[in-house]
Amino acid sequence: MNSDFPEPRIVKTNNISMAVYEQGSGFPVVFCHGFPELSFSWRHQLPVVANAGFRAIAPDLRGYGNTDKPTAVEEYDIRCLADDMAGLLDALGLDKAVFCGHDWGGHLVWEMPIFHPDRVAGVIGINTPHRYFRRMGTDPVAWLIDKFSAGNYRLAFLQEGIEDGLTPELLPRFFNGLFRARPITMADYLSAPPKIRNLEFEFIMEMALNPEPAGASFMTPDELKVYVDAFTAGGLTGPINWYRNLVRNSRILAGTSDRITLPCLMISAEDDIFLPPELVKGMEEYVPDLEKHLIRRCGHWTQAENPDEVNHLINDWLVRRFR
Repeated sequence: MNSDFPEPRIVKTNNISMAVYEQGSGFPVVFCHGFPELSFSWRHQLPVVANAGFRAIAPDLRGYGNTDKPTAVEEYDIRCLADDMAGLLDALGLDKAVFCGHDWGGHLVWEMPIFHPDRVAGVIGINTPHRYFRRMGTDPVAWLIDKFSAGNYRLAFLQEGIEDGLTPELLPRFFNGLFRARPITMADYLSAPPKIRNLEFEFIMEMALNPEPAGASFMTPDELKVYVDAFTAGGLTGPINWYRNLVRNSRILAGTSDRITLPCLMISAEDDIFLPPELVKGMEEYVPDLEKHLIRRCGHWTQAENPDEVNHLINDWLVRRFR
């Protein structure tokens, strides 16, 4: 792990051991990473939020990094993931926290007030809007085929063993090609051929494994090595199991409330082709206490691509609402 990143403590939560990285003291803020990331993805946020007077907490989520990786697919459903976070608060002796999430971590933090309303003080979504999976309805597979195609990467991930193609030898090239700043603008994406427009698995792999990947790297070789080492050791099956609960999650969420009355902050990125900023339209109907911001000329990996702007928005909101 990077020498500037805190050392982990291992806690027990929801029948697993979870690695947790912390900096600072004060009101707690729990940072939940996405796919295929790690607690280390918040390396630019933890010290800045801590210096602003908050307790910044970033776990390796279930299936990732130094946290346990159960084998059963159903142990990665949204209720189980939310229970992990409630158990994390228990383990740290905390009543409640602000939850901040990006990508899959964003899906998780928006559901935290639904499953554990007494443990959440506020929510920060980065790129991921509230109700992203809920809008897929009772048949998310049919929804994805209709909105994208049968080749969409999220549907490809439902195939058992698809991750085996990413051998340890390919991981350095894969992560170097994947973690790039703004590889395509939203305008170019919207006019791209169907394979790109539908975010097909074939396109994602071609993009990541390209010897000359598009977009600038935002990682040093040492930072990239953190990801390569973690996924070489832990594999990708646990992280992809989050996707393999798409249908199960739709059944779990059916009938639950989708209204959040807590203070919430939504940060979108102009050129995120995976989670376009247009997805935040209408969120106020379900989240009345909502503040929204758009980061220009930024792709999917927002907190690493544009950490200064993300940190400013997070700290400004936290100081106004929780100090």
